[in-house]
Amino acid sequence: MIDFKPIRLEDRAEIERYTMPSQITNCDLAFANMYCWQFMYHSAWAVVDGFLVIRFQIDGGEKIGYMQPVGPGDFAPLIPLLREDAHAHGQRLRIIGLTDEGCEMIRRMHIGLFAFESRRALEDYVYRAEDLRTLAGRHYQPKRNHINRFLAEYPDYHYEELTPDRFAECLQLEREWRQGRDDPDSELSAEQRAMQRAFDHFEELGLRGGCIYVGDQMVAFTFGSAVNDHTFDTHVEKADTEYDGAFTIINKLFAEHLPPQYTLINREEDLGIPGLRQAKLSYHPAVIQHKFTAIHLHPDEIAVKALWQEAFGDEDAYVDTFLMHYYSHRRMLSVGCDGALASMLHLVPFTSELGRTTYVFGVATACTFRERGFASQLLQRAERVCRERGDDALVLIPDGEGLPEFYGRRGYKGSIPTSFTGVEAFDFGTGDPQRNRAMVLPLHEGIILPEELHLQWAADEAAHTDDEGIGVDRLANMEPAPTTV
Repeated sequence: MIDFKPIRLEDRAEIERYTMPSQITNCDLAFANMYCWQFMYHSAWAVVDGFLVIRFQIDGGEKIGYMQPVGPGDFAPLIPLLREDAHAHGQRLRIIGLTDEGCEMIRRMHIGLFAFESRRALEDYVYRAEDLRTLAGRHYQPKRNHINRFLAEYPDYHYEELTPDRFAECLQLEREWRQGRDDPDSELSAEQRAMQRAFDHFEELGLRGGCIYVGDQMVAFTFGSAVNDHTFDTHVEKADTEYDGAFTIINKLFAEHLPPQYTLINREEDLGIPGLRQAKLSYHPAVIQHKFTAIHLHPDEIAVKALWQEAFGDEDAYVDTFLMHYYSHRRMLSVGCDGALASMLHLVPFTSELGRTTYVFGVATACTFRERGFASQLLQRAERVCRERGDDALVLIPDGEGLPEFYGRRGYKGSIPTSFTGVEAFDFGTGDPQRNRAMVLPLHEGIILPEELHLQWAADEAAHTDDEGIGVDRLANMEPAPTTV
């Protein structure tokens, strides 16, 4: 195992020895972010073969992740060490916050062993600092108009550096901003805890900030710290929305007061919040920075991906998303021949107008094993399993010549327009909603086929522990007959 140490204030100089020269603009690598959120993520650090490695608990839960190692050169040779450390905790290896270049390093050395995904809600908005300082050009005209209205309405405004004597006012403004958004009697929110920690160690963390007053009333404040030598990260920005334009002017004036060495400003992610996304896009980012997650695949997942792409020709990104969010070896029925995955299907849990509905997805047989009846065996097994556990219906979308007849001979009927909800950034259909027409196999009497079918992802039923069987080949004992779910 790697000897990780909890992140402490006194570690800042050693950690920034790696992050400051780096070209990585990921806001999660700002030391102040690591330290202020340490209570939630339990971030720890180590230096391994000349690279800084950060390990943390994903979303504050039980799963651990590793940030992209930071240092000169190719970090891919570290992967076996990280994998060994993850396995020592009974988990698969997950690397978080990868750049495009980081993904390529892994792909080149560890071909086919990882799945990759960058979720749009967690990608960083990175801006040219000069753009935010000047708001020049036609596309920034609405921002300039907003500021001009603020200046006309509040001529007694003034900008001040954020200093410790103003922290109490910041916390009060933040509480007022939060009113109506959360239960005011709830425990201190995670963001408030992180902010308090920042204020308690403002100078030690290298933080800098600014605030806007109208008369003697604070109406906006912001603060942040460096990610690297040329990128500044805005950690917090709050304003009293009663003062129209307060957010716009604090953003501009704070950018103006940053040292010129910072040519880029990271304003972090939008968390998938529509209003926040619109606001961040309105400032025209220079780049929306990918932050990929990579997971080390189990042998069964590698086999599923290979068969899937042979049968359907889908791109890596599509299959990777399925494997990372919706696949479970417990919900796959498979046939193996000579230790190879010959045929498969996946039983995906949904609810619908039919009741408890299992969606039969990704039915595929490898070319060298076709015409042996494996798919028919699996469909019979799927029906039996789903009847035994009390499902109401099996549903599938036959998208291919001859498939409606193939499934019709096995009891599936209908051609029902179908939609999917509760599924984030994944298309369980055909890629064309007009072709999403489902066939249904009722599992008990009284099932009436609806005119339209709405499948709602059953996330609670789908929950599973994908780390089960670490280091075990879950295909090793396959025989040329369907396995159990």
